[in-house]
Amino acid sequence: MDEQLKQIGERLRGLRDVLDIPVSEMAETIGISSEKYEKIEAGELDITISNLMKIAHKYGVSAEELMFAEAPHMKSYFVVRKGQGMSVERTKAYKYQSLVSGFVNHKADVFIVTVEPKPEAHTIYKNTHKGQEFNLVLEGKMELYIGGKTIILEEGDSIYFDSTKPHGMLAVGDKPVRFLAFTVE
Repeated sequence: MDEQLKQIGERLRGLRDVLDIPVSEMAETIGISSEKYEKIEAGELDITISNLMKIAHKYGVSAEELMFAEAPHMKSYFVVRKGQGMSVERTKAYKYQSLVSGFVNHKADVFIVTVEPKPEAHTIYKNTHKGQEFNLVLEGKMELYIGGKTIILEEGDSIYFDSTKPHGMLAVGDKPVRFLAFTVE
């Protein structure tokens, strides 16, 4: 069992216990069955960043607290030095590095996302969340799926889209893709 998934599950269970939230309500918040949600709390099933953001928004905590167990505390500015942002590896293929984790009440979530290539992958996992998203490819090449369309983005390319539409991505080629992901409600 992945240690990060287990820790995130423990924090979700802690949030639910403190606020006396039934499993069924948490599961409904992210649109899955209670059984699947219980597997997330047990660290046996992965949870997407956007689903963590849905839970955080609904229950008044930061997504960083759920991902990293640290509450933001900066109010005037927050600097992240190259390679130093708090990061979480969602799966072996996805790594998210938060660039706003230390700023209290940030209005947007900003991550550098690294996606490892999976040559055998033919299915793109799709997700949705409230608001809009901006992606800027920093290096590599990716296939981005948005609401029925597939778009190839290369280094320097950017896209702004309605994130309520199903979307997901794959790294193209044999190198990872790194991109800036900026989400706002």
